[in-house]
Amino acid sequence: MTQIQRYIFRIALSAFLACLVGLTGTIWVTQALRELDLITAKGQTLVIFFLITGLSLPTLITVIAPVALFIAIVYALNRLNGDSELIVMSAAGMEPRRILRPFLTLGLAVSLAVAFLTIQVMPSSFQELRDVVTRVRGDFIANVVKEGQFTSLENGITFHFRERGPGGTLLGLFIQDKREAGKTVVYLAERGQAVDYDGQSYLALEKGSIHRQQKDTRDASIITFERYTVDLAAFTPPDAEVVFKPRERSTSQLLFPDRSEGYYTLQKGRFRAELHDRLSAWLYPLAIALIAFAALGDPRTTRQGRGLAVAGAVIAVVLLRIAGFTATSAAVRSQGAVVAVYAVPLVAMALSALMIFHGPALRDAAARLGHGLRGVLAPRRPRLG
Repeated sequence: MTQIQRYIFRIALSAFLACLVGLTGTIWVTQALRELDLITAKGQTLVIFFLITGLSLPTLITVIAPVALFIAIVYALNRLNGDSELIVMSAAGMEPRRILRPFLTLGLAVSLAVAFLTIQVMPSSFQELRDVVTRVRGDFIANVVKEGQFTSLENGITFHFRERGPGGTLLGLFIQDKREAGKTVVYLAERGQAVDYDGQSYLALEKGSIHRQQKDTRDASIITFERYTVDLAAFTPPDAEVVFKPRERSTSQLLFPDRSEGYYTLQKGRFRAELHDRLSAWLYPLAIALIAFAALGDPRTTRQGRGLAVAGAVIAVVLLRIAGFTATSAAVRSQGAVVAVYAVPLVAMALSALMIFHGPALRDAAARLGHGLRGVLAPRRPRLG
């Protein structure tokens, strides 16, 4: 790139990064605030909190990056036009394709980043998020038992604790185990703490006693302890088979699915739509970059002309995204609609390129056609005799 093109690229790049970081940070904070109950109500650690909220970042970046690119190009072109730099470049004979090159380079970089995120990173983040959420929901202490309540499980265990102390400590514990017919075991402890060891979860009890009553007898044996460990696996039901949704599967699994799987047979259309939506996602940043340049790439001296151009570009981008979502939805129902998934951004790119390179000729032809139609449709004045 020439020095002028590098100058334009730096303006657009700095605006893009500022928009991307600002918008992503703002939306991430709003989502993170909704997950605060992981710490306050469910007793999870800060590591789990940041892991769950951080796994949403690839999806946020994929959605926000095209929007940030559009804002950056609009800002850069308005700044260049406001400082009369576009007018000087045009008067000096600089062709539109030379001005377009830095914006197209930035758009291509964003497209490659979006392609990498949608094809590789997002499926992995969705799978990891499903695994983490499953572990959190399966946390017996955090999600099943309630403070001050007796919780009876189907396997014959009753659990109770008086209150939750600092650091997730449970105070005033009562556990009754009636899993064996005619045999009752009661655990009483001043406090307890859930701990993990070798991938297994245990409840470490402190300062308590164990009351055992055997079958066909009213006598009970009592054992006191300073510290005793109970396996929490007995408190939770066996894990059900996890079925990953199409968006949670890798791109290779969508390209070569297990056709004998029952879930794939029922959701074949969603597998198809998800695959082609990923493969076409990288086209939208390029289309949006061309739309923005087609609307604002020409130098204008009036604020009104720029405002109408910005409004037209925004409407065109909104219509582009609506058409893309419609095509993806149609691909769920019909194999033939897959063509529309790629056609929507490609047609937008072709029309924008036509406006960029042949805009003046098209506008002149439209103006001549309009004058001709007004001349034909204008009422003729009667001649005075």
